[in-house]
Amino acid sequence: MVIMKYRSEIDGLRAVAVIPVILYHAGFKSFSGGFIGVDIFFVISGYLITTIILNDMDSGKFSIVNFYERRARRILPVLFFVILCCLPFAWIWLMPNYYKEFSDSLSAVATFSSNILFWRESGYFATGADLKPLLHTWSLAVEEQYYVIFPLILMLLYKLRKRWIFGFLMIVAFVSLSLAQVGSVK
Repeated sequence: MVIMKYRSEIDGLRAVAVIPVILYHAGFKSFSGGFIGVDIFFVISGYLITTIILNDMDSGKFSIVNFYERRARRILPVLFFVILCCLPFAWIWLMPNYYKEFSDSLSAVATFSSNILFWRESGYFATGADLKPLLHTWSLAVEEQYYVIFPLILMLLYKLRKRWIFGFLMIVAFVSLSLAQVGSVK
């Protein structure tokens, strides 16, 4: 397995990305665009994962099972801890209708589809958002959906024609940005 060398500039980007998120959640009105930090994290994660997968494929060491196992070891323990911490407080403080919504969110978190559930129920900034203890898992769901689908696409493209990978990524980036623009217009 090819191991990526430590990249200090990536840690620097992570530090820059977290600042608007923290300032937004701290209530600073001028940082209402805290989501840009989440977007930067998604780009960093996508870059790192793509690099790791392609390096492993080039060296003939890539295993989808090992890839998923590493993701599970990194994400699931902390996710389970957060869920276990939320359960007693939700039981004590949430009214029955909100507790039912909490139960629905537990199911969505377990299937890494909480982004879809919360998008359908309400917006991230909706008044009821304060009563959704697992709302923050929407970004984890997006990341996990990426981890499930993207390596499979890379494996297919790598076997068909490795040189198509860059073009495919550019098309996906263009379509993604276009959809984001269309979705942002109300």
